[in-house]
Amino acid sequence: MFRPLSLFVGTRYTRAKRRNHYISFISLTSMIGLALGVLAMIVVLSVMNGFQKEMSSRILGMVPHAALSADRPLDDWQAVAATAMQHPQVTGAAPFAELEGMFSYKGSMQPVQINGIDPAEEQKVSIIGRHMVQGRLEDLKAGEFGVVIGEISARRFRLSVGDKLTLIVPEASKAAGGITPRMLRLSVVGVFKVGAELDGSLALIHIADASSIQRMQDGQVQSVRIALKDLYQAPQVSAAIAAELGSGYKSIDWTRTQGSLFSAMQMEKTMIGLLLLLIIAVAAFNIIATLIMVVADKRADIAILRTLGATPGQIMATFMVQGTVIGCIGTLIGGVLGVTVALNVSDWVAWLEKASGAHIFSSDVYFISSLPSDLRGLDVLLICGAALSMSFLATLYPSWRASRTQPAEALRYE
Repeated sequence: MFRPLSLFVGTRYTRAKRRNHYISFISLTSMIGLALGVLAMIVVLSVMNGFQKEMSSRILGMVPHAALSADRPLDDWQAVAATAMQHPQVTGAAPFAELEGMFSYKGSMQPVQINGIDPAEEQKVSIIGRHMVQGRLEDLKAGEFGVVIGEISARRFRLSVGDKLTLIVPEASKAAGGITPRMLRLSVVGVFKVGAELDGSLALIHIADASSIQRMQDGQVQSVRIALKDLYQAPQVSAAIAAELGSGYKSIDWTRTQGSLFSAMQMEKTMIGLLLLLIIAVAAFNIIATLIMVVADKRADIAILRTLGATPGQIMATFMVQGTVIGCIGTLIGGVLGVTVALNVSDWVAWLEKASGAHIFSSDVYFISSLPSDLRGLDVLLICGAALSMSFLATLYPSWRASRTQPAEALRYE
């Protein structure tokens, strides 16, 4: 079967044994380096995607996707919720209040964010009900000043259901300074654990108790929290609902309250990806070194091909084929191994922890107890495409050098 000269000779050179074994060694190491670079990028980016996905689902499952409020306390939050529910992107709405304070227990203090919720409505907008490790969310009763705290806070203060602690909140006053501390005794009725930083910085009380602390009248609430199908539509959807409610209403969404965290995570992923790309770049430089040595080793063969009528373009294409084959094999091996490892790394790490008895990922440090992995096809395509592109570009200079070989000069000393 007919094959172009460049393809035929280039593939032959890839398989042929060379007089200089060092060239074969460099060729093998460049292929292995490329495979390891692709493997590392696929696995690391998949793990970072997994971390980001876990943090997104846990943190954004706890904090409001968006909240609607007015210049004054809301007298009829049900009407606001009904208006919000008419939007096709909204999946749930519930009354919500937010205030800052300090927990005090036996001389220890901790800053905390207090969310006022309605236990009956909270399941529509939050994942908290699925992450209770002690007590129930329904144990929050209006007027009883119960509190649900995070697992880290409970462990720090050594608290369990039934214990009492003090909440200190700032309150406007006519005294000097304008603010005085107000202390309230709260009874722990539940403990939650979502495996995120919120386990140590968030607490929940009944919405009626939150309104009482904020000196609101019965039935008034601070805002209405909404949950959305598409989180990334939160700014547009919440702004549209606020505009529909009329003047005096405003909205705030998670991109303003938690956006810096996810921007930092995305920046971290980008920077690590660029650093890992350097591994592939080093392997590409090895391809350059390999082809330069191959060209020097095959000067006589090049001269003979030129004498037989091969054009400089065919000579250049011959060595481009050889370098590209090395790149394709390395990328293919790295891609297959990378996908395999990324799909199974969670199970392998869990097995390693079980076999060794050591916890590689402690929830106290990483806020998750297992290694997550989220393999994305687009990432694999981009990584393999970058590796192939670098491999192809690495062939250009050595191939051009080969095409400039003069037959008479090359054969003079043969």
